[in-house]
Amino acid sequence: MGKEVLKGLCLMIMLAPNIYSMEPPKVRKLPFKIKKHSHVRIDNYYWLRERDNPEVVKYLKAENRYADFVMRDTQNLQEKLFTEMKSRIKKDDSSVPFKFGNYYYYKRYRKQGEYPIYARKHRSLKNAEEIIVDVNKLAEGKPFCHVKFPVPSSANKFVAFAADFKGRRFYSIYVKNMETNKIVSVIKNTSGNFVWANDEKTLFYVKQNPETLRWERVHRHKIEPVRKKDEEVYFEKDETFDVSLYKSKNHKFIFIRSGATLSTEYRYLSADNPEGKFKVFCPRAKKLEYEVDDGGDAFYVLNNENARNFKISRVPYYDTRKKNWEEIIPHREDVYIEYFDIFKDWLVVKERKGGTGYIKVLKRPSFRGHEIKFSDPVFMTDVGDNFEYNTDVFRFTYESLTTPYSVYDYNMREKTRILKKRQKVLGGFKPENYASKRIWAQSRDGVKIPVSLVYRKNLFRKGKNPLHVYGYGSYGAVMDPYFSSNRLSLLDRGFVCAIAHVRGGAELGRRWYENGKLLKKKNTFYDFIDATKALIKESYGANGHIYAEGGSAGGLLVGAVSNMAPHLYRGIIAEVPFVDVVTTMLDDSIPLTTSEYDEWGNPDEKKYYDYMLSYSPYDNVEEKDYPNMLITAGLEDSQVQYWEPAKWVAKLRDLKTDDNMLILKTDMKVGHGGKTGRFESLRLVAFEYAFLLKLEGIKE
Repeated sequence: MGKEVLKGLCLMIMLAPNIYSMEPPKVRKLPFKIKKHSHVRIDNYYWLRERDNPEVVKYLKAENRYADFVMRDTQNLQEKLFTEMKSRIKKDDSSVPFKFGNYYYYKRYRKQGEYPIYARKHRSLKNAEEIIVDVNKLAEGKPFCHVKFPVPSSANKFVAFAADFKGRRFYSIYVKNMETNKIVSVIKNTSGNFVWANDEKTLFYVKQNPETLRWERVHRHKIEPVRKKDEEVYFEKDETFDVSLYKSKNHKFIFIRSGATLSTEYRYLSADNPEGKFKVFCPRAKKLEYEVDDGGDAFYVLNNENARNFKISRVPYYDTRKKNWEEIIPHREDVYIEYFDIFKDWLVVKERKGGTGYIKVLKRPSFRGHEIKFSDPVFMTDVGDNFEYNTDVFRFTYESLTTPYSVYDYNMREKTRILKKRQKVLGGFKPENYASKRIWAQSRDGVKIPVSLVYRKNLFRKGKNPLHVYGYGSYGAVMDPYFSSNRLSLLDRGFVCAIAHVRGGAELGRRWYENGKLLKKKNTFYDFIDATKALIKESYGANGHIYAEGGSAGGLLVGAVSNMAPHLYRGIIAEVPFVDVVTTMLDDSIPLTTSEYDEWGNPDEKKYYDYMLSYSPYDNVEEKDYPNMLITAGLEDSQVQYWEPAKWVAKLRDLKTDDNMLILKTDMKVGHGGKTGRFESLRLVAFEYAFLLKLEGIKE
């Protein structure tokens, strides 16, 4: 009887081999010719752009099944990681309330709630709570739900909030009458960017192009009396510019900002006169970037007129043309001014020097002041929620690789700070168990690259630890050393985690950005590779145990690195990666393309076409060994279309010569930012960490 059972089992195994093995998904080749500048490329997977093609959906689902199969031995580990990360989160958490008029606004969570509850209290935090929106109820039955923080009208009678239910960043704006507790208006298919006029009846909002997703139109919506059709008040004709709205701190003006990568133009209108016409502040000019706010005595302008790292000027209300801009904070070659916040008696400036951002507080009108000091070797600080104009207290945030996110109220006159809240990390977290550092790695052209790193002290062994390196390096975005409670799951298993502040960001000022874009973009990739080598040389990571990660434009970074230095990394995680650079930038129907010519170049010009082609990850895949790779995508992604990572994986499968893991994980219901629930979003993090730990042979 035992032999018969054994024979039966063997027969079952023979008839169902896929229980124990699975081949990677096959995807057909359909050659598509792309010709430009007398150069012809053949794209075998161009057809994967066909979003509504059942074969495309079938392929993506097959890749998901294959990814789950490859990672099947980590299911228990994934669940452990998920539970571990979830257990560090305070379940009934809440934000620090901020004051707007006579109300305090905040968000809070129920213990098991995936989504926040936005609420307010009148005059005192001891008074009864008024719920604006419970996002948990709004999200019921929906695979995706993102709600931006509600915005009250000037007198707090109405509160509006924007909700996206697909992840493609099309928001419906809901206007709620807080006196009646009723939704009085719903505006569909907007960008989610809007401001209130001061009459309690008018709301301005931005609409995007339904195909390219460019923010291009400003509309005026009347709550009372209701109009049949919202009036368009501005259309941005230049396809390289986007539009957005905001209101001055003192509520006197509404601004329309038209912005390209290297140029801005503002229009302004009295918030007391919503039926009026917007007036141009200063006409747009090539390479002139400026930002505006009202100081009560004049307009204040952050600008780069003959100032690479920006300066701050002041201009009278009666004539805002550039010739009248009076410099009050000069340009400095070693200091980059990121932004400013203005109060009745104070000017708060966020500056950056030596790779570190800090806050300066200046007294008006002398503009003399002081810097707020911190003790961590590497940290990040930003101006927080400040909606009061006539106050001596401003709010800022602070965190570091070892210090959780913290909110302070700072008395500018007395130079004192009060810690209002520090993110509580459950599970016995102790900052003193971890060490953070800043090292300077040398790139191949002699430039010094700042690298921030963190590790658990008692697990650090020189030259023995697995090393995780993260990078971004595009758009002048700063990748500051932030705190992550999720990261503890790697640190507590012996990983050293580093952030390489590569060129293309603005960590070291505007020059740092300019030297990592357009025809200097390869510096971004070289910096990342050389920073990784420096970390190994300094014994922060062991050869053969090095991992790279980047998302979106950071996915371009690690994608390029996978071609340039594949043997340096054991594994790479590329999240929603922008990897099909040339084809995307040649197609102005794809979202974001036209607005990004100043970042990547316009491939209609041969010099940019050739240069992009030399580093585009998809175009440079070839027959050779690649690292183990985990690549993610979102079917509803509005920033990086799902087909870029899908095509990349298909081409890698066809050409790579190794047996390393290559898996594609596509969320079939969400967009660029992934899942929105505060717990469910951890599932993908657990999957990614399990990928790294599997490669390290760590099962617990």
